[in-house]
Amino acid sequence: MTTTGADRTTALAGPWWWSRWRSAVLDGGLALVSALECGAEGIPFARDAGVPVSAGIVFGLLAGSVLLLRRKWPIAVVLVSIAITPAQMGFLMGIVGLYTLAAAEVPRRIIVALSGMTFLGTLIVTFVRVRQSMARGDLTMGDWFVPFASLATSLGLTAPPVLLGLYVGARRRLMESLRERADSLERELQLLAERAEERAEWARGEERTRIAREMHDVVAHRVSLMVVHAAALQAVARKDPEKAVKNAALVGDMGRQALTELREMLGVLRSGDGVRRRTAPAPASASLPLAAVGAAAAAAASRVAEEEGPYLSELEELIGQSAAAGMVVDLSVEGDVRSYAVAVEQTAFRVVQEALTNVHKHAAGAKTHVRLAHRVAEIAMQVENEPPPEPASAASAGLPSGGNGLVGMRERVLGLGGVFVSGPTDAGGFRVSAVIPAA
Repeated sequence: MTTTGADRTTALAGPWWWSRWRSAVLDGGLALVSALECGAEGIPFARDAGVPVSAGIVFGLLAGSVLLLRRKWPIAVVLVSIAITPAQMGFLMGIVGLYTLAAAEVPRRIIVALSGMTFLGTLIVTFVRVRQSMARGDLTMGDWFVPFASLATSLGLTAPPVLLGLYVGARRRLMESLRERADSLERELQLLAERAEERAEWARGEERTRIAREMHDVVAHRVSLMVVHAAALQAVARKDPEKAVKNAALVGDMGRQALTELREMLGVLRSGDGVRRRTAPAPASASLPLAAVGAAAAAAASRVAEEEGPYLSELEELIGQSAAAGMVVDLSVEGDVRSYAVAVEQTAFRVVQEALTNVHKHAAGAKTHVRLAHRVAEIAMQVENEPPPEPASAASAGLPSGGNGLVGMRERVLGLGGVFVSGPTDAGGFRVSAVIPAA
């Protein structure tokens, strides 16, 4: 992991304009060496200029100590080194100054201009000094040696520090760019992780809703019919024992059917978990993620739907169960009966089933009309009940209602791209309508 810019600033803080103490110590050492060099070179300069030696030493010390400012003002350091070149002092300051200038964030035209001035100044001074030495007889080389020595010295004192500074500066900027890119990538990864967590939370919520809807559709209808038959059994137990025995048998059959459907649902969930454990063993302390449970629930619903329906061909049996519970149901079918995709048939069946369950809960004894229309590109269904014969009959069975039936129907229909409408009728009843694309 990389550190952010703020962390680096805090960790690498140094005195004044230095980013690190190590840089301050290095510049202080270079400035001290440069001051001693210029101070020593100030002695012959003072003698040649006819000034006191102490003045030449002080001048050299002050000029050489300017190297301390190389990171803050590199242009000033190079200008000072150019200014003292005729005095034959500040060679270290010139080399280090050019290197710092080339490595700094300075426009290239300034680097080229100051490097050219340094080269020209060193060339002129070297040419004059070598010629004077040859005139005094200190050097016995030919005339060719003067320009050669001048060019070699000028290039040696100018080209290497500039080229090295350009390379180091480019490398430093590249590293900073890579560091900034790494910081940006880390921030993007953190943002992606946060978004992934949000998506996971949303997915967990969706899976909870799907699990609740599947369990509600599988169990609620048969349990509701069981409660209706149990209430009827209680009412006729003494008056009509034969009918009571019949209702008791119906309650037993529906209870077994509800248990069978619930067992199938939970069995698929367990088998999905078993497959997951066989294929990818997890530590004993690891818990099954809710998303995996949701996926298993969806797989359970799909598997139950594919293997055992429900299909629209079972619609008459469903209506017969409601009729056996005392409801007057009228079924009408329009169009040519044909088969649809499993999801379409299951959704259509569940819509009718839940609508009939709501009639049992809220309008017991009310006459109900179930209409099914097979169209070219869609299938439409409508369940409409009339007002209950007795105002108190709606709550006679004591059926609880969580208010999730209509929500579940709407989610199923809209999930397939259909249209769902529900609401009371003008006559005092209730109507549920849905249209589902056939494809």
